[in-house]
Amino acid sequence: MTGGATETPEAGPGLVLRTPRGRTFRFDPGALCLELLLTSDPGGVPWRLETLREPADLVRWAEESRLPEGLPLVVGDGELERARVLRGALWRVTKARARGEDLAPADTDVVNETAAAPPLLAVMTPTGHRVWAPGATGTALLSTVARDAVDLFTGPNARRVRECEALECALHFVDTSRPGRRRWCAMGRCGNRHKVRAHRARTSGSSSPARSGVPTDGA
Repeated sequence: MTGGATETPEAGPGLVLRTPRGRTFRFDPGALCLELLLTSDPGGVPWRLETLREPADLVRWAEESRLPEGLPLVVGDGELERARVLRGALWRVTKARARGEDLAPADTDVVNETAAAPPLLAVMTPTGHRVWAPGATGTALLSTVARDAVDLFTGPNARRVRECEALECALHFVDTSRPGRRRWCAMGRCGNRHKVRAHRARTSGSSSPARSGVPTDGA
């Protein structure tokens, strides 16, 4: 869930997320299509609230996303519902890809049908600047998101889609690290908490847990 934070993390790529207890951290999933998943959690943990309640919420998400600023977006009710449908399909595709499973045809159909619409259009001004073309719609936005998903899940990073290894964390990301061994959604959240638990386990003489066991509602 984005925004509404009382303590905003340092600026950087990604979106600011807030845990159920109100603490914030910045998370960059590495792709536009994965940022759409952050508007809710179809898996149930840890983001229990739907943030796409009205068309203005999708506009707000686009403004906070990795898309360039200045998008003159207009979204209708039907487009908002299609955004939720696309989000659900992307969630299942992402989860399956991260686990090395086959993708459901019904989900790839949703992505492909959404991508078939004309995407957002950028144009060049006489001064040589790149700006968004007027008349951007929710349908064009979703097409852009779906095309990003096609590029991600069929491209060189398809095998680098990861699920955070924290026991109850539902966040997914593209592992762009050189060795390809990124384990956590954010080092400042699940990574650091795992380090603390591992340190306590070593100092107490107990074995380190197989998975981090980080309770997502504890932060």
